[in-house]
Amino acid sequence: MKIKLKFIVIIIIFLTLIISKSYSHTAHYKNFKKIEMDIYRNGELIGFSVYEFINNGNILEVINKTEFKVKVLGVKLFSINSLGKEKYENDQLIEFNSETLQNRKKKFVNLKFDQHLNIFKIRGSSYEGTAHKDNIVGNWWNHKILKTTSQISPLSGSVKQQAVTFISREIININGKNFEVDRFKLESTDDNLETDKRLNFDIWYDNKNNIIIKVEYNRLGKWQYILKNIKKN
Repeated sequence: MKIKLKFIVIIIIFLTLIISKSYSHTAHYKNFKKIEMDIYRNGELIGFSVYEFINNGNILEVINKTEFKVKVLGVKLFSINSLGKEKYENDQLIEFNSETLQNRKKKFVNLKFDQHLNIFKIRGSSYEGTAHKDNIVGNWWNHKILKTTSQISPLSGSVKQQAVTFISREIININGKNFEVDRFKLESTDDNLETDKRLNFDIWYDNKNNIIIKVEYNRLGKWQYILKNIKKN
């Protein structure tokens, strides 16, 4: 009887491990087609950030298009036009490429995962080298950004260390709909970074649906990325 019971326990543990492994992070987005976010500065709508999801078996591709312009008295002061593509296989980021035009200055990232060395190889406009495989690309579709200790810039490829702190549980209203969310503070841990290069974000996360609802930061004004729409298959 004891032997049978022990055998049953082992089987249950084994099945639990299989199930938990198969339900990977990217599986959260299996039914997602598109996430659209509006970008505001000082309360004014200035642009958008859209993430499109392409699922094909164990492969997930996420294509991001971000555009915004900041004008004062009709004069353009700051602009971004960026296109990036993340590619995952069995929940592991294996490739990321982006091209960005920031104030007429070209930025880029070419990242590949080296399966033999188990690291990322990065060639970017502000960094060329390697990074640990647990890094993520710092995009707002990915709630894993709240669990990692470092992220890769989607514009330039630089690697930044970070700390995430839970602030509170709140209810916020977005476009007439209430969301129960967890609020976090994400900050750089490298005190040697220049002020304008430091990470300092407030993030509102809907953990029931694995969606970042809102992002806010201050840098020459108050910036907000706010969820506009979600499309699912």
